Amino acid sequence: MKGTLIVVAFFALGCLAGWSGLVNLEHFGEAGKNITMYVLYLLIFLVGISMGCNPDLKKIAKCVSPKIFLLPLATISGTLLFSALVSLLITEWNVFDCLAVGSGMGYYSLSSVLISQYKEASIGMQLAAELGTIALLTNIFREMFTLVGTPLLTKWFGPFAPIASAGVTAVDVCLPVIIRYTGDRMLPAAIISGVVTDLSVPILVPFFCSL
Repeated sequence: MKGTLIVVAFFALGCLAGWSGLVNLEHFGEAGKNITMYVLYLLIFLVGISMGCNPDLKKIAKCVSPKIFLLPLATISGTLLFSALVSLLITEWNVFDCLAVGSGMGYYSLSSVLISQYKEASIGMQLAAELGTIALLTNIFREMFTLVGTPLLTKWFGPFAPIASAGVTAVDVCLPVIIRYTGDRMLPAAIISGVVTDLSVPILVPFFCSL
């Protein structure tokens, strides 16, 4: 929860800095326009290093059953399905915009930047920033829902439910609460699911943004 609040606080500070004119990226010319993409490349690189250096991940990957990969596939498929259905209720955004938001899979920091960057050329800076903000809040709410609702999800739908609900955060922020209510036996499933959904984000979000 603390990490989520810090992210929201920095996002709000950035909005205030841009709105007040304290920081204007246009003053830096072409480099200013591309700075978010440069930071994004660095973020993805650091995520890759973190995943590659995790000794627990390597051990778990060697001993898991191939069937365990059905969980992240079901998580991704279910998320995209319901994201598409939401587009029927929201007329302002088309189905591909909703799919791009849903493709964040709980990874709010990465998905919001990707959407803002890729959609700017097609819908303009203001609408792209608005859609990026929707992605940020949607994926934050997904994390918070899992943190609060894991006991009920486990009770009503079984031990795989909170892992699917967490999406990417099953491997980090939501992992402790998932293990607490589902047991250590679900650790491999949570980590594998979190990693696979994590890898899907930089693939699916740009794909749906391009449609």
